[in-house]
Amino acid sequence: MRAVHLESGRITVEQIASPERLEGFALIRLLIGGICNTDLELQRGYYGFSGTPGHEFVGEVVECDTPALRGKRVVGEINLACTHCPWCQRGLGRHCPHRTVLGIVKHPGAFREFLTLPERNLHVVPDSIPSEAAVFTEPLGAACEILDQVAIPKGGAVAVLGDGKLGLLISQTLQARGCKVHQFGRHREKLAIAERAGVTVEIAGEHLPQAEYEWVVDATGSPASLRAAVSMTQPRGTVILKSTVHGEVPVDTAPVIVNEITLVGSRCGRFEPALELLQSGQIDVASMISEQMPLANANAAFARAAQPGIMKVLLYL
Repeated sequence: MRAVHLESGRITVEQIASPERLEGFALIRLLIGGICNTDLELQRGYYGFSGTPGHEFVGEVVECDTPALRGKRVVGEINLACTHCPWCQRGLGRHCPHRTVLGIVKHPGAFREFLTLPERNLHVVPDSIPSEAAVFTEPLGAACEILDQVAIPKGGAVAVLGDGKLGLLISQTLQARGCKVHQFGRHREKLAIAERAGVTVEIAGEHLPQAEYEWVVDATGSPASLRAAVSMTQPRGTVILKSTVHGEVPVDTAPVIVNEITLVGSRCGRFEPALELLQSGQIDVASMISEQMPLANANAAFARAAQPGIMKVLLYL
């Protein structure tokens, strides 16, 4: 089968053996995959990764232990937990110290003709959601995670920094859940997607509001943005960190301590609310697709995804 291979920053497409399906796992044929910022960070050296990347996907179950799953379109949670350690027993499988992670840590990713995942990780995609929308389930789940971690009341004013793919999913999700979202970004055409969803948008200049918001979400992907997020937060407010960057990030802790600001790291989230939002039609993901390219052209697709202004690039067989 064909599989994307990433090593030392170089993307190739190779012929490899199909994966062996273990008990409790499903063999899944890739239908469509999405290149995200984490994949691009892996290409730049994040985690010292080599192998098959890709964790945003929609696939069709080919073989499995559960007959009802066979032939179904599915999306899959990316963390493969051990299920029996103390953290897993507390419901923290996404933080299992023994976990592998699809396309990131010790489990080959989704950018290949066939992949495997535990059946417990799979979620059947409703027929009403096209695959091109369902491929956003994983990052949309990450957006939904904010509301699982932080109690933001309806009508709460939230600032979102960044107008990339995740930033736009976050602003639309919070707006759909009743928050009053003010999104700051640098690209009018991207901000227009959030604006159509009712979000107040603004081109970020040199002078951002100071101590104005009780909740601020940093989704810029920039190591320098934490300072801006902290400065925009009211005393005893909360900064939600969604930026994953390669390398160390300098932090001035003085304003965090003096203003008693809470920093919340936020990563993966549940797929159920993400699929509900996609099914409701409240989240515009179609406007976030820049291009679709065949898996055989993965090198060109990664190069395209890394270009300024480009949003989601999808891979298909």
